Amino acid sequence: MKRKTGFTTSILHADRESVIEHGSLHKPLHLSVAYGYRDARELANVFQGKAQGYAYGRQGNPTAAALEEKVNRMEDGIGTVCFGTGMAAIGAIMLALLRDGDHIVASSFLFGNTNSLFNTLAAHGNEVTFVDATDVALVEAGIRSETRLIFVETIANPRTQIADLSHIGELCARRGLLYVVDNTMTSPYLFRPNAVKASLVVNALTKYIGGHGNALGGSVTDTGIFDWTRFANIQDTYKGPKTALWGLTQIRKKGLRDWGGTLAAEQAHHLAVGAETLSLRMDRACANAMSLAQFLAARPEVRAVYYPGLDSHPQHALAGELFAAYGALLSFELDPKLDCFDFLNRLQHVVLSSNLGDNRTLAIPVAHTIYHEMGAVRRASMGIADSLIRVSVGIEDREDLLADFAQAMTG
Repeated sequence: MKRKTGFTTSILHADRESVIEHGSLHKPLHLSVAYGYRDARELANVFQGKAQGYAYGRQGNPTAAALEEKVNRMEDGIGTVCFGTGMAAIGAIMLALLRDGDHIVASSFLFGNTNSLFNTLAAHGNEVTFVDATDVALVEAGIRSETRLIFVETIANPRTQIADLSHIGELCARRGLLYVVDNTMTSPYLFRPNAVKASLVVNALTKYIGGHGNALGGSVTDTGIFDWTRFANIQDTYKGPKTALWGLTQIRKKGLRDWGGTLAAEQAHHLAVGAETLSLRMDRACANAMSLAQFLAARPEVRAVYYPGLDSHPQHALAGELFAAYGALLSFELDPKLDCFDFLNRLQHVVLSSNLGDNRTLAIPVAHTIYHEMGAVRRASMGIADSLIRVSVGIEDREDLLADFAQAMTG
């Protein structure tokens, strides 16, 4: 019996489990837009889904397929579809699986662009009820007869609230609702949402899985838990013999093929290579984040620190139960006497950037940038203070990182 390998070993050697031309260590870049067949019947069978193969580049390519296999292994799913961005992945779920009048329950603390997307969906006939997802009772109170889907993130960006993931999963199972969990902030190395009965798992591959800030990408993984025969919105065309694949097939056809958020081969290659070192990078970044959070919490210039690893965090115990570590993102509020822009400008090793999950530590003034479009009232309801700074902690040497924040505090 073959021994089951660990997380990193499995991802590192996944490509070579099938034959690669010339003994290459990585899957090659397949840049062709179209794919030719010698037999017209085979071509027709590929188009009809009766045979494996590639029909047209908008529907995917062999390089992206290799990445899909890696992500699927990470999430322990039954299938994964990759997209050009994380937002394309979320949008594809909604486009493919919802109909006019369907209702969504979502966390109040969603990432700004996801929040914006849901507001757009509401304008097009899919009303969204935003609730405090740290309390399953509030999630249940938001459910209506027309609710089809509940959407949460593992750790909220930027205030790091943690959804009541397990109890929401039990609620969705009991009510027959699709449970979508965005795992971007934790990554499958720290957490697998199938443990809380998630139906679909989203990852913005741009972030921790890719890790190097050099490629955009997103993915949707089906955990195999949801019974798609109970979901009224599956079109007859996609009801193949394997009922477990109905949802993912419709997402690939209606969300990827029709909507066109395709992941290019070169981006897929960068993300696949980055994924090989996910565990190593996350171990280092999470350790740095804990040290920085503790440092900031002890500083008189800091009014509040939001990081699940601190005992003061409202969901600290829950995070310890769910996740292998507390993540690599934190935020903090400066004393209003200090100008957040001046503070940020004094940082020497920290990059002022809106991305997260990079090897480099990145910082940004939240209210003035990624949450500016929401307006003051919505920001206040989410606890986003004008002095809030988000930090995506990287893999720098710990002492260099702490020294940089110390000198920026003192000016």
